[in-house]
Amino acid sequence: MKLAAICLGRPEILQGKSYKTGINKMPVKGPTLVDRAGLVGDSVCNRKHHGGPDQAILLEGELTMAWWSRHIGRELPPGIFGENLRIDALDGRDVCIGDRFVFAEVVLQATAPRIPCATFAARMGEHDFVRRYLAAGRPGIYCRVLREGVLEPGEAVRFEPYEGDRVPVADLLLGAGERLNPPDRFRLLALPIAERLRKRYSTV
Repeated sequence: MKLAAICLGRPEILQGKSYKTGINKMPVKGPTLVDRAGLVGDSVCNRKHHGGPDQAILLEGELTMAWWSRHIGRELPPGIFGENLRIDALDGRDVCIGDRFVFAEVVLQATAPRIPCATFAARMGEHDFVRRYLAAGRPGIYCRVLREGVLEPGEAVRFEPYEGDRVPVADLLLGAGERLNPPDRFRLLALPIAERLRKRYSTV
């Protein structure tokens, strides 16, 4: 696999909204520094639901985006889903919690599915996009940064499967909002999931 694109966002107000968002991300050509908070220079305006060390970077696979492009009927350039990274030859459905993406310097670990919101729907210009996104079961992948460094478009990516219990990230999207029985809760809490999910499953 290769890193197809690196995308950064700046604060702006979407049409019909009154608040600023960094969802409209654009690809950059040069090297980009990554620290524990994510891509240096990227804007995260709503930190209640986005960002943080366990959701530092949002990535999408090119195979997933190709599916969405056919499903929606238009081209989807890098950054249009608010993703920070596009990875060539990756289908997000194959990614499990704990899987790692190893670059020349940077190491990322999958922690959570991207949960769609009204801002995402506004960005796509479709009022029912949240429903469509949930129904598709092909979420973007939130990652924590295990090793800081510099990323550069076109560099190689090595995929390292999690050696423990393998739970697809997409399963957590499909089960969002559902009450979990104790065995399922304990199974998820044993994984390296994002802190927001850990709090939710701990109180269900």
